[in-house]
Amino acid sequence: MNALVVDDSRAMRQIIGRILKGLGFEVIEAGDGREALARLAEVPEVDLAMVDWNMPVMNGIDLIRALREDPTLGRVRVMMVTTESDISRVAEALGAGADEFVMKPFTTDMILEKLQMLGIETVKTT
Repeated sequence: MNALVVDDSRAMRQIIGRILKGLGFEVIEAGDGREALARLAEVPEVDLAMVDWNMPVMNGIDLIRALREDPTLGRVRVMMVTTESDISRVAEALGAGADEFVMKPFTTDMILEKLQMLGIETVKTT
Protein backbone atom coordinates (compact mmCIF):
# COMPACT_ATOMS: atom_id res chain seq x y z
CA MET A 1 0.00 0.00 0.00
CA ASN A 2 1.09 3.54 -0.73
CA ALA A 3 0.88 6.48 1.66
CA LEU A 4 1.44 10.15 0.89
CA VAL A 5 2.83 12.25 3.75
CA VAL A 6 2.21 15.97 3.27
CA ASP A 7 3.88 18.36 5.70
CA ASP A 8 6.07 21.43 5.26
CA SER A 9 8.39 20.11 7.98
CA ARG A 10 10.90 17.66 6.56
CA ALA A 11 11.50 16.26 10.06
CA MET A 12 7.77 15.59 10.53
CA ARG A 13 7.56 13.91 7.11
CA GLN A 14 10.44 11.65 8.16
CA ILE A 15 8.83 10.80 11.51
CA ILE A 16 5.46 9.95 9.95
CA GLY A 17 7.18 8.17 7.06
CA ARG A 18 9.19 5.99 9.43
CA ILE A 19 6.02 4.99 11.30
CA LEU A 20 4.17 4.17 8.09
CA LYS A 21 7.10 2.20 6.66
CA GLY A 22 7.14 0.19 9.88
CA LEU A 23 3.48 -0.60 9.24
CA GLY A 24 4.22 -1.85 5.73
CA PHE A 25 3.49 1.24 3.60
CA GLU A 26 5.52 2.58 0.72
CA VAL A 27 5.85 6.30 1.47
CA ILE A 28 5.74 9.28 -0.88
CA GLU A 29 6.42 12.78 0.48
CA ALA A 30 5.30 16.30 -0.37
CA GLY A 31 6.02 19.64 1.31
CA ASP A 32 2.66 21.28 0.61
CA GLY A 33 -0.71 20.66 -0.99
CA ARG A 34 0.27 21.69 -4.49
CA GLU A 35 3.30 19.39 -4.45
CA ALA A 36 1.05 16.63 -3.11
CA LEU A 37 -1.32 16.96 -6.08
CA ALA A 38 1.68 16.78 -8.42
CA ARG A 39 2.93 13.64 -6.67
CA LEU A 40 -0.54 12.09 -6.92
CA ALA A 41 -0.53 12.74 -10.66
CA GLU A 42 2.68 10.65 -10.83
CA VAL A 43 1.57 7.92 -8.40
CA PRO A 44 -2.24 7.87 -8.41
CA GLU A 45 -2.61 4.57 -6.54
CA VAL A 46 -2.19 6.12 -3.09
CA ASP A 47 -4.32 4.52 -0.38
CA LEU A 48 -3.69 6.97 2.45
CA ALA A 49 -2.74 10.64 2.75
CA MET A 50 -1.43 11.99 6.05
CA VAL A 51 -1.92 15.75 5.74
CA ASP A 52 -0.71 18.67 7.86
CA TRP A 53 -3.04 21.65 8.19
CA ASN A 54 -0.72 24.66 8.13
CA MET A 55 1.51 24.70 5.06
CA PRO A 56 2.58 27.35 2.57
CA VAL A 57 1.36 27.43 -1.06
CA MET A 58 -1.66 25.14 -0.43
CA ASN A 59 -2.76 24.21 3.07
CA GLY A 60 -4.15 20.88 4.20
CA ILE A 61 -7.82 21.88 4.10
CA ASP A 62 -7.52 23.09 0.49
CA LEU A 63 -5.70 19.87 -0.42
CA ILE A 64 -8.43 17.73 1.12
CA ARG A 65 -11.11 19.66 -0.76
CA ALA A 66 -9.17 19.20 -4.01
CA LEU A 67 -8.89 15.46 -3.37
CA ARG A 68 -12.59 15.13 -2.65
CA GLU A 69 -13.51 17.02 -5.83
CA ASP A 70 -11.35 14.78 -8.03
CA PRO A 71 -13.19 11.60 -9.08
CA THR A 72 -9.94 9.62 -9.38
CA LEU A 73 -8.50 10.75 -6.03
CA GLY A 74 -11.67 10.98 -3.97
CA ARG A 75 -11.23 7.42 -2.73
CA VAL A 76 -7.92 8.23 -0.96
CA ARG A 77 -8.32 7.94 2.80
CA VAL A 78 -7.20 11.18 4.45
CA MET A 79 -5.91 11.65 7.97
CA MET A 80 -5.33 15.22 9.11
CA VAL A 81 -2.21 15.36 11.30
CA THR A 82 -1.93 18.73 13.02
CA THR A 83 -1.45 20.80 16.15
CA GLU A 84 -4.91 22.34 15.61
CA SER A 85 -6.96 21.19 18.59
CA ASP A 86 -10.00 23.45 18.75
CA ILE A 87 -13.18 21.45 18.20
CA SER A 88 -14.28 23.86 15.46
CA ARG A 89 -11.04 23.14 13.57
CA VAL A 90 -11.57 19.39 13.91
CA ALA A 91 -15.12 19.85 12.59
CA GLU A 92 -13.80 21.97 9.71
CA ALA A 93 -11.30 19.27 8.69
CA LEU A 94 -13.90 16.52 8.85
CA GLY A 95 -16.37 18.73 6.98
CA ALA A 96 -13.81 19.31 4.23
CA GLY A 97 -13.54 15.54 3.78
CA ALA A 98 -10.87 14.29 6.18
CA ASP A 99 -11.62 10.74 7.26
CA GLU A 100 -9.77 10.99 10.56
CA PHE A 101 -7.90 13.53 12.69
CA VAL A 102 -4.81 13.03 14.86
CA MET A 103 -3.11 15.62 17.03
CA LYS A 104 0.61 16.31 17.16
CA PRO A 105 2.43 15.05 19.12
CA PHE A 106 1.30 11.48 18.48
CA THR A 107 2.55 7.96 19.00
CA THR A 108 2.83 5.01 16.64
CA ASP A 109 0.01 3.35 18.57
CA MET A 110 -2.22 6.38 17.97
CA ILE A 111 -1.57 6.22 14.22
CA LEU A 112 -2.17 2.46 14.18
CA GLU A 113 -5.45 2.89 16.07
CA LYS A 114 -6.64 5.57 13.63
CA LEU A 115 -5.72 3.37 10.64
CA GLN A 116 -7.71 0.51 12.16
CA MET A 117 -10.66 2.86 12.66
CA LEU A 118 -10.44 3.66 8.94
CA GLY A 119 -10.44 -0.06 8.12
CA ILE A 120 -6.89 0.07 6.79
CA GLU A 121 -5.12 -3.14 7.60
CA THR A 122 -1.41 -2.81 8.01
CA VAL A 123 1.13 -5.44 7.06
CA LYS A 124 2.94 -5.03 10.36
CA THR A 125 2.03 -3.71 13.77
CA THR A 126 5.49 -2.20 14.37
